[in-house]
Amino acid sequence: MATPPRRHLLLLLLLIFSDSMEGHGVGINYGQIADNLPTPSRVSSLLRSLNITRVKLYDADPKVLSAFADTGVEFQIGLGNEYLDRIRDPIQAQAWIQEHVQPYIPRTNIRCITVGNEVLLGNDANQIAHLVPAMQSVYAALLSLGLSNRIYVTTAHSFNILGASFPPSSGAFRPDLTETLQGILSFHTRTGSPFLINAYPFFAYKDNPGQVPLSYVLFQPNPGQVDPATNLHYDNMLYAQIDAVYSAIRALGHSADIQVKVSETGWPSKGDPSEVGATPENARLYNGNLLNRIALKQGTPARPSTPIDIFVFALFNENLKSGPTSERNYGLYFPDGTPVYNVGLQNFLPRMDYSAASPINIVMSFFNFVLPVALFLCSWQLNNW
Repeated sequence: MATPPRRHLLLLLLLIFSDSMEGHGVGINYGQIADNLPTPSRVSSLLRSLNITRVKLYDADPKVLSAFADTGVEFQIGLGNEYLDRIRDPIQAQAWIQEHVQPYIPRTNIRCITVGNEVLLGNDANQIAHLVPAMQSVYAALLSLGLSNRIYVTTAHSFNILGASFPPSSGAFRPDLTETLQGILSFHTRTGSPFLINAYPFFAYKDNPGQVPLSYVLFQPNPGQVDPATNLHYDNMLYAQIDAVYSAIRALGHSADIQVKVSETGWPSKGDPSEVGATPENARLYNGNLLNRIALKQGTPARPSTPIDIFVFALFNENLKSGPTSERNYGLYFPDGTPVYNVGLQNFLPRMDYSAASPINIVMSFFNFVLPVALFLCSWQLNNW
């Protein structure tokens, strides 16, 4: 294909990026385990300049919810694992909603409450036992307050709750988690809420770089894998993981009508020496190629008519997170607003001003965020024409 005139190319890629991030395909995880992040009001302006219309929090931070009032941005808020024991009491669940949800709606568009995060892989037997009752109590409270049609209830799981994941048609949950998962799946069937999974192909590559092709996990051209039971061809690991979860749900006797959504996925730009593949280039390729795939509004091989729904992890690098170096380096941006991945213009772009928002600051922030990403996508598109 002939290269379009340069004066049209930047506009074209800006439109592609805006379309890919808008609507129901892509959201962003806004983690805050850091001591150097911009204020929520600045983040609100910047995310809106990127046309990001869905945000996932790990708590119900009142400053964030207030900062996004009247923006139309759709929120998933979190109820931490430490609350499960208390929230299983219906009275406590209703009190939590009255304090953390009702004061902010409808001005802030809260659409989901995630009750706990990766509870089933924790070491706290009480939290596991209290998860389903807590979900039920939160839903009952929303119902009694007339909010159940506006806000749905779910919980997010690590992909490691699966005991088998390949081929995708053989996906199965770990046997020791079956009883709790049966309760969770019955809850989803009854309330119509989605099943959330945190899926990171990076982990599979890091653990087995000699066996897992890098091109397969980065959405690059590769021979792919064929599921021998279905003859379906998979050209990337994330879509195979999603279909494996659908198979695991069916294996427990539940309807495929339960939608699987990816509540976290991403790639670190930096890691420890043992964290093979954690580089800015691989992070750029993973997230950029993923956004391009989402923009096509395609489904997985097993569910081609169901568009993929994801939340990218994460908006910012978080300097106070514990664990390996990679845990502090999943962000698309540094806290000062500059992109983590080098697209060649960082040194020429203004840094994000943390002072009160003004028209000029908002305009400069727009160029600070959008222009580098647009140029990256421009380069990617040219390389694939």
